[in-house]
Amino acid sequence: MDQKVKLKTAFDSSSSTRGNWEEAIDLLKKLIATPSFSKDEKDTAEIIESFLKSKGVIAHKHLNNIWAKNKYFDENRPTILLNSHHDTVRPNKAYTLDPFTPIEKDGKLFGLGSNDAGGCLVSLIATFLHFHTQKNLKYNIVLATTAEEEISGKNGIEALLSSEIFNQETHGVFQTPFRGEGICGIVGEPTLMDMAVAEKGLLVLDCTSHGKAGHAAREEGDNAIYKAMKDIEWFQTFKFDKVSQLLGPMKMSVTVINAGSQHNVVPSECRFTADIRVNELYSFEEVLDIIKQNVQSDVQPRSMRLRSTSIALDHPLVQAGIKLGRNYFGSPTTSDKALMNFPALKIGPGDSARSHTADEFIYVDEIKEGIELYVKMLKEILV
Repeated sequence: MDQKVKLKTAFDSSSSTRGNWEEAIDLLKKLIATPSFSKDEKDTAEIIESFLKSKGVIAHKHLNNIWAKNKYFDENRPTILLNSHHDTVRPNKAYTLDPFTPIEKDGKLFGLGSNDAGGCLVSLIATFLHFHTQKNLKYNIVLATTAEEEISGKNGIEALLSSEIFNQETHGVFQTPFRGEGICGIVGEPTLMDMAVAEKGLLVLDCTSHGKAGHAAREEGDNAIYKAMKDIEWFQTFKFDKVSQLLGPMKMSVTVINAGSQHNVVPSECRFTADIRVNELYSFEEVLDIIKQNVQSDVQPRSMRLRSTSIALDHPLVQAGIKLGRNYFGSPTTSDKALMNFPALKIGPGDSARSHTADEFIYVDEIKEGIELYVKMLKEILV
């Protein structure tokens, strides 16, 4: 039986955040009931925008990204970004429940996107609302609910951070992260409310081995598949020297292969895809150079955007979490944190192991406790 992992912090049930729990859960149910596949998040964006406006928040929209800032934003103060995404993957075929019907049962809330990352999203929205009208905070707070995270798309957090209106309203603080000490972010992803202080980068390579076509019945041609097999074996067996204390060793996996046209033709070309998870001890340029020195295939990176990131253990956000009894770790998965040019901490309610699974769910208490912990962490540095 799936047992809830209990959070380590003792929470005060009389907290002023208690009134936000029910609204956050209701909002999540509306989001679950509204399909929001990556690149098609218009409807959930409208739901979030309407919800914020109903709370007296001046909400802005850029593409399918909804964002807002605290009422007493002061350009002379540093700023914290609260970010999570409202797009989802498509439901897999093993679902036994309707993925778009939010079902609350035995303390669980079932539905597509409930765990990844709906619970984080509504918890951060509730946290933003908790501080929205407070005066004399030491930091500004900017909320960003964004699109296309599941496909690392360019119209999500990356587009928002570079948009003209966003930078006008926030005085460009996220474009110039050293303008004020302490510019930072919280990225809401399911981590059981432990702190992902580092995460591996993602480098996807399209590789092509070249041979010469010929008739399979004769000693003709140069088989591109056999050439590719040698390179694929190298990807499987090669070990990079540098092992990170937080993120462990580099990991390379060949995940897609395509070659050939028919049984009696020696293929002249074989294409395969390599998924490379890069720790913080290597730059993408170093990794590419090592690979190109060791394989015969042509190697082309799809993107150099999703680099490894980390936040210092002495950063105020991390120290606030440690004070509240949270553990920290290095994450093997990549998030929108990779697209931020300022320190960011990945943390949120829910469990990454449930993400993208059939009959996805989050515990209702995880959302309640997530709001509590987010608020307590931020109070350590805001008030």
